[in-house]
Amino acid sequence: MREALVALESALLTHGLPYPLNLKVALELEEAVREEGAIPRTIALFRGEVRVGLKREEMELLAKGGAEKASLWNLAALLAQGKSAGTTVAATVHLAHRHGIQVFATGGIGGVHPEPHDESADLLALARTPILVVAAGPKAILDLRATLERLETLGVSVVGYRTDRLPAFFSPASPYPVPARVESPREAAQVYRRAKELGLGAVLLVNPVSEGIPYEKVAAWVEEASHQAAREGVFGKALTPYLLRRLSELSQGETDRVNRRLLLENARLAAQVARALAALE
Repeated sequence: MREALVALESALLTHGLPYPLNLKVALELEEAVREEGAIPRTIALFRGEVRVGLKREEMELLAKGGAEKASLWNLAALLAQGKSAGTTVAATVHLAHRHGIQVFATGGIGGVHPEPHDESADLLALARTPILVVAAGPKAILDLRATLERLETLGVSVVGYRTDRLPAFFSPASPYPVPARVESPREAAQVYRRAKELGLGAVLLVNPVSEGIPYEKVAAWVEEASHQAAREGVFGKALTPYLLRRLSELSQGETDRVNRRLLLENARLAAQVARALAALE
C-alpha cells in the first residue's frame, strides 16, 4: 500500500504568523496529520535546496525570520541563489507533485483580488497539477465570485466537504454554491482518482471551518480594512498582510483563533483523505 503522505506549506511558518506562534502552529499541524495516521511533509526551500520534510532545527531557523517567500515566478531564482524560503500554495502544489505527494493541506487558496489585474499564481498551479488540496475556501480578502468563476474556467474540480456552499476561509459558508459535494474522505479520494484518470488538474476540497465567523461580518471588516488601505496607499504585495492584520485588529483577535482552528481541521481531513487514497491503491 502506498504511504499516506500530506504536504504542508511553509509560507505560514515564514510569513503567516509571528514567532514563536508560527513554529508552534507548524508543529501542531504536523502532529495533527500524524494523529490521523498519515505522514506530514512540510515543504520549504532551505539554503538553496528543496526540502520535502523539515527537521525541527530547520523549522526553527525559518520561523525566526529572514526567509523569502517562494512562488512559481521566483522559485528557480531562489534555488539558484542559495536562498531559504517559505513556499506559497502555488509553489507547494508544484513541489509536492514533483515529489509524488498527492494530498496537500493549507488554510485558504489565493485567487482573484477585488482590484484589477491582481490574480494569484495559486489558480494556475491548481489548473495544471493533479493533486488534491484541502482548504477552507479562498482567502476572505478576495473576490469570491470572480475566484470561483476563474476556477471553473481553468477546469479545477471544486468539491464541498459536507457542504453545498463555498466556504470563505473565516466563514463556513458564502452565498456561492459549489458544483459538487462529498460526504466522506473515501468519496473525496474517489473523486481525485477519477480526475487523475481523466488527466484533469487539481481537486480543491473545500472544508468549512467548524466554528467560524458569519460571512456578512467578515465582509464588512474586509470593506473597512480595504478603504483604510486605499487611504494609506497600501498596495501590491504589502496589501494582503496589511488587510489580514487589520482584520485581526477589527475582530479583536477572533480571525487569528479561527485561522488556527481551520488549519488544524484541514490538516486532519487531508490526512484522512490520504489514508483513504492509499487504501484504494
